[in-house]
Amino acid sequence: MSPGPPTADPRWARPAFLALLLATGVLYLCNLHASGYANSFYSAAVQAGSQSWKAFFFGSLDAANAITVDKPPAALWPMALSVRLFGLNSWAILVPEVLMGVGTVAVVHASVRRRSGHGAALLAGAVLALTPVAALMFRFNNPDALLALLMAVACHLVVRALEDGRTRWLVWAGVAVGFAFLTKTLQAFLILPALAAVYAVCAPVRPRKRFAQLALATVALVVSGGWWVAVVELWPASSRPYIGGSQNNSFLELTFGYNGLGRLNGDETGSVGGGGAPGGGGRWGETGWDRMFNDDIGGQISWLLPAALILLVAGLVLSRKAGRTDVTRAAFLVWGGSLLTTAVVFSFMAGIFHQYYTVALAPYVAAVTGMGAAALWHRRRETWAALTLAATVTATAAWGYVLLHRTPDYLPWLRWLVLVGGLTAALGLVFAGRAGRRVVLAAAGLGVAASLAGPTAYTLSTVREGHSGSIVTAGPASTGMGGGPGGGGGPQNGTPPGADGNGPSQNGGFPGGGPGQDGFGAPPGADGTTTEAPGRGSRGGGAGMGGLLGGTDVDAEARELLEAGAAGHTWAAAAVGAQNAASYQLATGEPVMAIGGFNGTDPSPTLAQFQQYVKDGRIHYLLSGGGAGAGGGGTGRGGAAGTGAASRITAWVQSHFTHVTAGSVTFYDLTRPTSEN
Repeated sequence: MSPGPPTADPRWARPAFLALLLATGVLYLCNLHASGYANSFYSAAVQAGSQSWKAFFFGSLDAANAITVDKPPAALWPMALSVRLFGLNSWAILVPEVLMGVGTVAVVHASVRRRSGHGAALLAGAVLALTPVAALMFRFNNPDALLALLMAVACHLVVRALEDGRTRWLVWAGVAVGFAFLTKTLQAFLILPALAAVYAVCAPVRPRKRFAQLALATVALVVSGGWWVAVVELWPASSRPYIGGSQNNSFLELTFGYNGLGRLNGDETGSVGGGGAPGGGGRWGETGWDRMFNDDIGGQISWLLPAALILLVAGLVLSRKAGRTDVTRAAFLVWGGSLLTTAVVFSFMAGIFHQYYTVALAPYVAAVTGMGAAALWHRRRETWAALTLAATVTATAAWGYVLLHRTPDYLPWLRWLVLVGGLTAALGLVFAGRAGRRVVLAAAGLGVAASLAGPTAYTLSTVREGHSGSIVTAGPASTGMGGGPGGGGGPQNGTPPGADGNGPSQNGGFPGGGPGQDGFGAPPGADGTTTEAPGRGSRGGGAGMGGLLGGTDVDAEARELLEAGAAGHTWAAAAVGAQNAASYQLATGEPVMAIGGFNGTDPSPTLAQFQQYVKDGRIHYLLSGGGAGAGGGGTGRGGAAGTGAASRITAWVQSHFTHVTAGSVTFYDLTRPTSEN
């Protein structure tokens, strides 16, 4: 195998790299404002963190620190700092995500360049930037953007450690994984087995030192990821917000339960919609080896996945006779092992799974594709290498045709162009060892163009649309949730999820959606107007499932009512479920308590606690309606339908306080008891 790129960079290398980063930034910034507050669940937490350092530290949903989001707060911190500097608006929230996307492209480029050269690095960067789900999530405020960046950094640092055996690279890789844990908990650990195994076998140092280095990296991981957990667990529960999504106000319980094993086996306490079923067929879609290629997910991530798998095998075959410490082979194992382990877990996990999770695969697919294509290109004069290149382009073009055929009304000519162009390029690559240089370069260029045409089209469609809500997807609009306005999750072929009884309903995704997932509702405008933020999302009403999944529009009369009465109260209002609370909080800028957390079924606050808050004058209004825990409609963590804390609170308020109407919304004034009381 090649020991690495030439020491002297060609003159075009740096300008090409800068052009790649600039193009990625411009692409991801394009039409960014159309998403408004994107996922208002997280935007409300960002707003709270920009107003209160305590809310910033814990990841609270409101500045008065009633309850947190159901994830650790690392992904919120960059956005909250941005809002502190530039004020609350869509750009301040989403530009940090764009910068994470550009940074991820830069990291993948740097890693591939060191082993495979500048051409391979540019190809890898372009593949990543033009992956539809990457274009979606690097313009969105879910934790997945930071997670993808940190996972790419960890892989790059492990490859650096494999080059020279220096401990510092491995320790910094541990730090990256630790902060990835503070981004999305145990998902950060999916690639650890691959990284540790590759280093343990291939590192250019003695075995004793290898394991000592791995131990130090583990310590770095535990410290960088565990310091926040230790503080939260040791902090008196009475003086910190409730840990959203947990049963017992414990972050460890949340980590190893709902956000841990529950995601794998489908036994998810607190998921209103229920989990999947081992073996497939659950509410979150069929599981199995082909999950990454199915109608739900294929158009998000799988365009270059067949090519990456072929090229991974080719790279390992090419390096089969290399020594134990061959870095190029180790790089294939690091990036390819991360790809395989993550894809396998995603394919068979029976719990909550959304299409946008697959952005985690994008850096791995890009790196393996770039390195593998370069390795075969260097050996193209050998018949088997030329045939493998041709087969890779053929498989990619054929799969691109299949994916494009799933949205038959979207650019119907493109699938034929991809197929014919790919097959023509493959034919030219078959003779790569004997044809002239210009012919071979033309065939290679045509192959790259045909391979990237489909994902590029889907990416351009993605950046043209705004996206809001909890279950967003990339690609062109279709009649189903997968591509339709709103970015709800579902197939790309126009069949609404839930039509077969196994998926979500079109008007609200999966019942309950799981904590940490905002409803489909777009947030009010940054100025608090009643205009719904543009974006791919449907908005529900203030009550029932609409309130749980869709948030609510905040009209001027309701906003003025809350703002006028906010003085002297800790919370301007309380609402069952985070969607309604987030909508009113973003509109007014005042803290709004989310009773029961995301779906209204967290046991916080209890009825006794809420009654004490009311007695102390800390809450002014209760919004009528809300999440699953309200008014007898909810089943979940709070208990049986209608018996949870949120339902008891709602019933008590309705029987003891006077209601007023502002616009189309009913508010119970907690400072005005009914005459009977």
